[in-house]
Amino acid sequence: MDSKRIVEPAEHKPLLRQRLGWMLVIYAGSVAALGVFAMLIRLFMQAAGMKSH
Repeated sequence: MDSKRIVEPAEHKPLLRQRLGWMLVIYAGSVAALGVFAMLIRLFMQAAGMKSH
């Protein structure tokens, strides 16, 4: 009996540059979202008559 081995293709692993790029995009997006949130809080505080300093 002739047994044949089935070879599975290697898993596709993204390049280090691509993974670091995505990490940078996610980091920048989260920092930007936090900045927008902080500006909204400051806006509401000023509307309520509070000062930020």
